[in-house]
Amino acid sequence: MSNKAAAEKILEGIGGASNVKFMTFCATRLRFELNDGSIVNKEALDAIPEVMGCVPQSGDRYQIVIGGAVGNIYNAIKALPSMSDGAESAAEDNASASNDELKSSLRSSGVRGKVQWIDAFFEYLSDSFRPILGVLLGASLIIALAAVLDALHLVDFRGEKSAGWVFVDTMWHTVFYFLPIMIAYNASKKLNVDPWLGAAIMGALMTPEFQKLATMASTTSTVDPELGITTKVADIFGFAMQWNDYSGQVFVPLIMVAVLALVYRFLQKIFPENVHMVFVPFFSLAIMIPLTAFLIGPLGVWIGIDLGNGLAWLNNNAPFVFALLIPMLYPFLVPLGLHWPLNALMLMNIQTLGYDFIQGPMGVWNFACFGATAGVLLISLREKDKTMRQTASGALAAGLFGGISEPSLYGIHLRFKRVYSRMLPGCFAGGLVIAILGSQYQGVKTTAFAFTSLLTIPVFNPMWVYAVAIAVAFIVPMLLIFFMDYRTEEEKAATKK
Repeated sequence: MSNKAAAEKILEGIGGASNVKFMTFCATRLRFELNDGSIVNKEALDAIPEVMGCVPQSGDRYQIVIGGAVGNIYNAIKALPSMSDGAESAAEDNASASNDELKSSLRSSGVRGKVQWIDAFFEYLSDSFRPILGVLLGASLIIALAAVLDALHLVDFRGEKSAGWVFVDTMWHTVFYFLPIMIAYNASKKLNVDPWLGAAIMGALMTPEFQKLATMASTTSTVDPELGITTKVADIFGFAMQWNDYSGQVFVPLIMVAVLALVYRFLQKIFPENVHMVFVPFFSLAIMIPLTAFLIGPLGVWIGIDLGNGLAWLNNNAPFVFALLIPMLYPFLVPLGLHWPLNALMLMNIQTLGYDFIQGPMGVWNFACFGATAGVLLISLREKDKTMRQTASGALAAGLFGGISEPSLYGIHLRFKRVYSRMLPGCFAGGLVIAILGSQYQGVKTTAFAFTSLLTIPVFNPMWVYAVAIAVAFIVPMLLIFFMDYRTEEEKAATKK
């Protein structure tokens, strides 16, 4: 089906253009706010080949899982003549990013949602990272390419790199170096603050002038004999300021924007609207840049280092437990959005320790997830189930080559009761492989933030341990599902109707 035809079918399934109040999309899903959610034809939507799954939300919100082609389908829907006549299409920053009905039911069971501010906190983390997943994925593939060349000894990166390969490094390093600015921009949008203001405040701590403070004669340096960490303190008009390199930082922009939102709203209240454009940005910069440099920045760095050191201690002192804990937890964290703090820690570990040790065990969960999808695909081929075959093949491609689990989770796994009981043994088996084979290496590590896909296997060390672990994690749920099915008898009967 062409994108235009799919767009027409999707629009018809949700009740037509007149039923669309707002529309946007994220990494894999179309997000709708409808005038009347009760008239959506879920069966018709599920029958569309491009649709991997439908997720009704609370109120009149609706999500449709598409996968990697979501941007093209979104543009095709926007381009339909009926949309320009009967519906208002809102920009992403004006659209709701509330969780789906499944997440709401899980929260109400006591995992999340009873305390509103906790719920909002995880949404804040999620929406601060989600828009940059594409560039993170692109950068991780460039890193993977370099790792493959190095592993095959086609290019030697262990010595001094040539100018050409230094230039290639800029292609991926730009994402991680300026990551704090990107996060500050997204976080500001989430909290309805001028996003360029958040980006400018974070960018001030990454300018050449701020970097110069580290080498000035008035700046003192002290070395912690136990940790081997050098602390630099700059003299700013007689006040001591701890200097840090904020490139690649994650927690600093998140904390800074949360404080900025309070300052921003206060300034909007005390100044007349006709002078907001001048005085609100001016005082926001004048207040928040010093506050971030003197207090929020060092605090964010300290939080990231301590959290990373805590998990590093567990990995070093109880690697067996750690290797099993991460892949067994992720299947429950990801559907609830609770995995974002761990993702932030991965980036922080690379910045502070020079490597990360969470992504290896996390890859075990991902491949167990993809293995379960492969099992579903095999059954759909055996039963000649065209709809499930299309859903599973699209989700499997997104997983194996992009490291994206959402199409598998929302399109298949969370819709059928027995999938998790087949997938968790794969998580355990893969984690056990890392626990045993990786014990002499203190686990599987990587020096780059990489989406755990087939293309990024070379960035992990030792690569052979990681490859064996994810292979086991993939094969176990695939075989369990193929021979034991993923559906209850009631679910089987429903699919045959």
